[in-house]
Amino acid sequence: MSHEAAEWALTYGQFHWGVTPWAFYCLPSIPIAYPMFVRRNPGVRLSVAAGGVLGRHVDSRAGVLLDSVVVFGVVGGVGTSLGLAVPLVSKLVGGQFGIEPSLGLNPAILAAWTALFGGSVWFGLSKGIKILSDANVILAILLLAFTFIVGPKLFIVNGWVNSLGQMTANFIHMSTWTDPVGGATFWKDGTVFYWAWWIADAPMMGLFVARISRGRTIGELIVAELVWGSLGCWVFFAIWGGYAMNLQLSGTLDVAAILSSDGFPATVQAILGTMPRSGLVTIVFILLCFIFLATTLDSAAYVLASVTSRKLSGYQGPKQSIRVSWALILAAIGVVLIQLGGLKPVQTSTIVVALPLIPVLAILCISLLRWMNEDFSTEESRHHLVVKQPASPGE
Repeated sequence: MSHEAAEWALTYGQFHWGVTPWAFYCLPSIPIAYPMFVRRNPGVRLSVAAGGVLGRHVDSRAGVLLDSVVVFGVVGGVGTSLGLAVPLVSKLVGGQFGIEPSLGLNPAILAAWTALFGGSVWFGLSKGIKILSDANVILAILLLAFTFIVGPKLFIVNGWVNSLGQMTANFIHMSTWTDPVGGATFWKDGTVFYWAWWIADAPMMGLFVARISRGRTIGELIVAELVWGSLGCWVFFAIWGGYAMNLQLSGTLDVAAILSSDGFPATVQAILGTMPRSGLVTIVFILLCFIFLATTLDSAAYVLASVTSRKLSGYQGPKQSIRVSWALILAAIGVVLIQLGGLKPVQTSTIVVALPLIPVLAILCISLLRWMNEDFSTEESRHHLVVKQPASPGE
């Protein structure tokens, strides 16, 4: 691997998992939170958030169609997470405990996952998801700190600074690059796939963020997602990406060759095997994967239950039975994608479910603008949007 290729590899990790996905997540959060907490409209559904466009047709077929598209997208997006994560955990569990990876191990892993996030969903947003999220953050910080301490600290820091600078300088080019002359497929297999994944998850993230953002201003919500969300992902990819890249460049481990021949799960297993106390680190990593995806899945089940419940206010939670039902449905979707095997079916399904959501996100934005124009149309009400009046010339 050339030095230039290594630098771009680190840069694309920051690019794919940085500002762009969190911007997609932020896009529906405000249109959903505004009618929920400002207008206090009944219903925790995207059709309600689109009321500025749909008007009295929120509860008609148009509203049902919009909510159906959202359900389709959320299920597909979470299915992508399952299709990528279950084989990884299966590989790590098999290697750690001497179990031969098989088609039977994947469903067993998925069943354990279903029990974990199904139980979390049953206890509700305030208990189950909070406990899992807190444990998730603690484990992630500990593992990142350990990796940084035992890893090439100066290389990691330099790589992060350089990749952030390179991404900032080339952000527009990286966002629009299609390689029409060279004919490379990385922009489709990488950038477009990730964008589709983020769009598929956007309604789920928007509903979830809106539900926990009561009392926040619009500016605070935007900063929380764009700044802190991006920063968390950047730190993760800076440390783990820098550690793996140093293995490649130093000749300690041919990461690129393993990825090409054996796939992503085997590559992660090999990287973990280079760390001190690799057995313990692998167990912690397995737990982290379990909890990370569990929080995603139980949030998705909670959101899907909210979307499919009628007349639910922003202060109420959906019925436990509906939450658990969606948890089981998500698990079944995961089994189907895993049995199909390979990355290509997962990428294809993600792009398919994301396409119908693009006009939905546009409708939400238009709805928000119409409502805000209606609510702040008078001169008196406009002053409530101004933090500080600018001084007039000469003052």
